[in-house]
Amino acid sequence: MAIRKREWTAPNGTEKQAWLVDYRDQAGKRRFKQFARKKDAEAYELSAQSEVRAGVHTADSASITVGQAADNWLASVRALDREPTTVAAYEQHVRLHIKPKCGGRKLSQLTAPMVRTITDEWLDELSRPMAVRVLRSLKALITTAQERGQVAQNVALAVKLAKSSKDRGKVQIPSKAVLRAILKAADGQNHPKGRALVYLALYSGMRASELRGLSWSGVDLQAGKVEVYQRADAKGRIGPPKSASGNRTIGLPSAAVKALKEWKLACPSHGLDLVFPSDKGKVISHRGLMQVLEPVQQDAQRVTMHDFRHAAASLWIERGLNPKRVQYLMGHGSIQVTFDTYGHLFETEDADADAMEAALFAET
Repeated sequence: MAIRKREWTAPNGTEKQAWLVDYRDQAGKRRFKQFARKKDAEAYELSAQSEVRAGVHTADSASITVGQAADNWLASVRALDREPTTVAAYEQHVRLHIKPKCGGRKLSQLTAPMVRTITDEWLDELSRPMAVRVLRSLKALITTAQERGQVAQNVALAVKLAKSSKDRGKVQIPSKAVLRAILKAADGQNHPKGRALVYLALYSGMRASELRGLSWSGVDLQAGKVEVYQRADAKGRIGPPKSASGNRTIGLPSAAVKALKEWKLACPSHGLDLVFPSDKGKVISHRGLMQVLEPVQQDAQRVTMHDFRHAAASLWIERGLNPKRVQYLMGHGSIQVTFDTYGHLFETEDADADAMEAALFAET
């Protein structure tokens, strides 16, 4: 590498000078970068030398902007046919938070301290969980650019955000009294679809998207099991679970099996063979699913699908299922998710599906 002084006369007759850093990158290609001050050129020379030796240097002329990298990343996400709501969230991260902060800056000009400063600004402007998600998107778009050879290193990976104790609040789980009231209301009405949904949601802990995409072929009423192998996305498209961990088989207590048998006899025939179809025999929307619950919740406290899911986890844990088993039944991608959400509930080990019903109706 070398630094040399460059002098020239501008078209208006003004004498100009600059300091030029002349070097070769790790691929042996000759590069130049010009500075107005010698000390800036010297600082760049030292930095470039270190990066070239480490094999992580990217010349500005070979780099793209953060905004361009973001657009490329979003295009790749769309090509993977990701969940529409997921794509929309990523687009919001880019449009509202990433591009306004650093969209015009070259990837090669980003540094870890710079990303840290930007992240601190996000923490001031956004909720902490949102700031974490936006930072995650920034890291992902730089990784995609790195894979394409548009930047040699992902400096954002060095920036970590420890979880705040404020973000670790316990999930709100409906009381057993509330759950018993809902089941009693479901049993007391001639509404087999709503009753089956209540019992299955409570005793399987399935996600709303999994209930919306559940086929009768995945329900073994004789064995008392439900197999989760598909789901319905926000646009009503049937596809596999969001991750491999979503594929699982869940045992059901006799009361849930009885409710499903009654509903199967009453369920109108339709081409998709869904357990909970819409009135037109199509994939039911999330709002439609909640409307199915309306008649059985009129005389009881209203709960959401997430509430049923949390209740199922709490009942499994109360009856002694170990953390790995709960992780499997909940379809969590990692045991850390299970511990972060329900770690405070674990006490004992091992139980069976029918024990869930016993736990719900046990004396309190």
